[in-house]
Amino acid sequence: MPGIAADRSAFALITAVERKLTAALAADLEREGVTLEQCRALDGLSHREGRSMSELANLAMLPAPTLTKIVDRLVAANLVHRRSDPYDRRRVLVLLTPRGRALRSRLDRILQRHESNLEEVLGAAGLGQLTNLLARLQTTGETGG
Repeated sequence: MPGIAADRSAFALITAVERKLTAALAADLEREGVTLEQCRALDGLSHREGRSMSELANLAMLPAPTLTKIVDRLVAANLVHRRSDPYDRRRVLVLLTPRGRALRSRLDRILQRHESNLEEVLGAAGLGQLTNLLARLQTTGETGG
């Protein structure tokens, strides 16, 4: 496989791979009736009981107005609910409902299957190395123009 990507920049390859991976994931999520953005919002709620809208927007990598629309849809589908923060009444927390937790569990299996597919292609060591490199890129902030 050496030389396959010789004519493509790292940035172009990262972009192409991201599109391919998210398209495959989006197709699986669609079968559950969930968009990629909704999945990211639900994922942000799965690791802690209640998140503020600003925390959730950051975790889901979405602008606040977009997240508000997504949360509205998730509330209408009885997957999440809102409640006032008991420590700061000005803040609104978003929490999973029992139905949302059940969906979140199914989504976890889908996400794990996609992660396993990456591991099949790259091997455990390769996936670990890729994960470390991507985390480094994410935290450095040096990828912008």
